[in-house]
Amino acid sequence: MNRERALKLKRLQENVAYTFKDLSLLNLAFTHTSYVNENPDQKCRDNERFEFLGDAVLTTVISHLLMDTYPFSTEGDLTKLRSAIVNDKSIAQLARHLQLGDFLLLGKGEESTKGRHKSSILANTYEALIAAIFLDGGYKKAVKIIAKHFHGIISALHQGTVSHSDYKSQLQEYTQAVFKTAPHYTLMSEYGPDHDKSFEITITINGKVWGKGIGKSKKEAAQNAAQVALEKLLQK
Repeated sequence: MNRERALKLKRLQENVAYTFKDLSLLNLAFTHTSYVNENPDQKCRDNERFEFLGDAVLTTVISHLLMDTYPFSTEGDLTKLRSAIVNDKSIAQLARHLQLGDFLLLGKGEESTKGRHKSSILANTYEALIAAIFLDGGYKKAVKIIAKHFHGIISALHQGTVSHSDYKSQLQEYTQAVFKTAPHYTLMSEYGPDHDKSFEITITINGKVWGKGIGKSKKEAAQNAAQVALEKLLQK
């Protein structure tokens, strides 16, 4: 590993909040198969085996964190929550936030097709990163880093015991953590006599409608819409 690469990996360690004892593990985690195929003279290995291990570690740790965070949730609810977190879209969003794509070693072909921005590659790279941390520092270190990375998403997840008044704030936290944006509430209509009005509100996230709610006040309609949006987001 040359000095330029080592310096670049130092910046990467700052991004992910973990310092490696063995920097070669981190370098391997960011070596895509396309780079290996196009550079046989370097006799390096790709990160696919790390992806396999990292996926298992990530699933285990997230399961553990969810059980601690939601002690009264059923197995079915925990499975839904985990599925909302451990999927390519969610992991790729996190990888973008950590700027992992900037540090990938890619082949020229993958580079030309904007491989470092592809969700599948970014999600796989994050899993490889977790494997590298696990191998370098052990399970407890992996738990600490994953908990740090996913804290915002886990704390924002909706669960069945959340009180009605919390739906809107839960949705706000979830969309900020996953989409890096806030939900937009629009009053679509109001009808009925002044003493008995009803309001209909829709919620859009990045231009897509995720929920509609009706209530006897704008606040109630917004909360009902937020509940619908949260349920849809957790089932996607």
